[in-house]
Amino acid sequence: QVHFVESGGGLVQPGGSLKLSCTASGFSFKKYAMFWYRQTPANGREFVATILPENTMLNYADPVRGRFTVSRDDAKNTSYLQMTSLKPEDTAVYYCSARIQGEQYWGQGTQVTVSS
Repeated sequence: QVHFVESGGGLVQPGGSLKLSCTASGFSFKKYAMFWYRQTPANGREFVATILPENTMLNYADPVRGRFTVSRDDAKNTSYLQMTSLKPEDTAVYYCSARIQGEQYWGQGTQVTVSS
């Protein structure tokens, strides 16, 4: 059974940093791309970043490029999202995800709030 456990969210001041983690189970993690999305009531769910197997490609949404870094540790079945220079508009619930055999699986989400 595919399962994700996310952690690392919280409250941070503008300009601060957070590192999110997503630990996966139930599938061969190293073979699949990992995705990060975020969701707000105003904007719905939007793409943030992705990392392909063996780190062959990383891609970012324009609003986070240069501030966020996606990575993975296949030995730990874990993907990370390092977020720096955080802005109030980064406030959202962040989700990790993978598409496995045609089906999209999601974590439970972790809240990130950027506020002074």
